[in-house]
Amino acid sequence: MLHIDIVTLFPEMFAGPFSASIVARAAAADLVQIELHQLRDFAHDRHNRVDDEPFGGGPGMVLKAQPLLKAIEHVRATRTGLDPHVVLLSPQGKKLTHTRVAELSKERSLLLVCGHYEGIDQRFIDLAVDEEVSIGDYVLTGGEIPAMVLVDAITRLLPGALGDEQSAELDSFAPGLDALLQGPVYTRPPEVAGMQVPDVLLSGDHAQIERWRREQAVLRTRERRPELLEDWPE
Repeated sequence: MLHIDIVTLFPEMFAGPFSASIVARAAAADLVQIELHQLRDFAHDRHNRVDDEPFGGGPGMVLKAQPLLKAIEHVRATRTGLDPHVVLLSPQGKKLTHTRVAELSKERSLLLVCGHYEGIDQRFIDLAVDEEVSIGDYVLTGGEIPAMVLVDAITRLLPGALGDEQSAELDSFAPGLDALLQGPVYTRPPEVAGMQVPDVLLSGDHAQIERWRREQAVLRTRERRPELLEDWPE
């Protein structure tokens, strides 16, 4: 089982995404255990304050190091025999890829920290964070939605989570497809609004179908994400 702990100011945000679909089924099957931790529970003053003004001036507030360090210490104490890998969801992190998701899915214990406001005291990052992860080159209100994205991406790669393991292997960016985008897919009926399913998919010739799918994946990748083909063999 993969243990995922999430330190957040807004645990209520996770109720919907984690109570349905793949994540909920994986949790029910004991493939993943997810626990949420309210950061304010680890504040050291009676007002449960976890942020303060930045040294040197500037707009916004900065999350304090002490409550975060206490939260990490608490989680480590409850995960006996495990060494949680600490991930900070941050716009400054390395961009998340399918390859990194697959690597993280093999961890036994993950501890995700959701950033907020203008950032986090660098001392916490230096002392406790193993890696910073970004889900894209844009800024969100906080790290909660990126944490949901990461948990969903990881959970669906856990053995047994999808039921049909080949589904994950055929995803866009999956290593087996050399990081190509997935090509077009079709289902019944064979005609919709005068548009027919490509004949090759109805041919029953599996070798020809696989060639067509590969060609379509290359075409779609060239059209939408040409940078993925920079090292593609001619």
